Amino acid sequence: MTMPFYVPPEQVMKDRADFARKGIARGRSVVVLAYDKGIAFVAENPSRALHKVSEIYDRIAFAAVGRYNEFESLRVAGIRYADLRGYSYDRTDVTARALANTYAQTLGAVFTQESKPFEIEIVVAEVGARVEHDQIFRLTYDGSVADERGFVVMGGASDQAEEALAERWRPGLSLGEALRLAVDVLAVSPDGGEPRALGADQLEVAVLDRQRPRRTFRRVVGPLLERLLSRDNPMSDAPVDEAHPGHPEVLSGESDSDVPAPPLGHDNAGPSDDGQGRDDGPTQPS
Repeated sequence: MTMPFYVPPEQVMKDRADFARKGIARGRSVVVLAYDKGIAFVAENPSRALHKVSEIYDRIAFAAVGRYNEFESLRVAGIRYADLRGYSYDRTDVTARALANTYAQTLGAVFTQESKPFEIEIVVAEVGARVEHDQIFRLTYDGSVADERGFVVMGGASDQAEEALAERWRPGLSLGEALRLAVDVLAVSPDGGEPRALGADQLEVAVLDRQRPRRTFRRVVGPLLERLLSRDNPMSDAPVDEAHPGHPEVLSGESDSDVPAPPLGHDNAGPSDDGQGRDDGPTQPS
């Protein structure tokens, strides 16, 4: 009688973890960092259809790297959770901590019970009334949760990027300074070569702006993004709009009538970056 094939549980967990880490490392990086008036999200993402950064609720946003179909299912589930909880109880009862715990349970169950773990890493961030109330939670493929302070980098060469960010990030950065720092970190070559040039058309940028009365999430696009990223423009660090902080035209360069408000808690979504279900960068360094 032949004995059944046996694999130690610790070896199974190690193989799953290695598999998930390799998939995440192939994705283009996302940087999340605090600035003086909120939390900024900067992702290397040339696609206009795919969003790595999305709104979840009034003061909560979501960012992810890895397989698009996997993190998109979590994003949608998070929106439904937030909408249901806010409707059943109160809008203030929807918190990033509760959402992160829910995501952690889902990721942990998939990692231990399913044949293939999720190849994703996500951040759930909530902007508070004051900077000390901001929260940034990082969740990995196995359901582990980390309460980050100030900044976090996911995907690609995240270890090198976090080291570079730790040396240069400081509390109280303006939005322009924070975005330029994030771009410098994303532009670092993993093999130690010359930094890449990343333009506004290769980036997805959004913010949680604490100055807005309720809906704090806005995308930064167009001429304003180019101005904020410009190192030669003396106005790149100037207040965006002191008279109307957080007004839609502040972040889009368009009038309020041209920018209809998105449905509560929802955001656009589209096909994957490469048409095959993964939000990956090149598998080999270019």
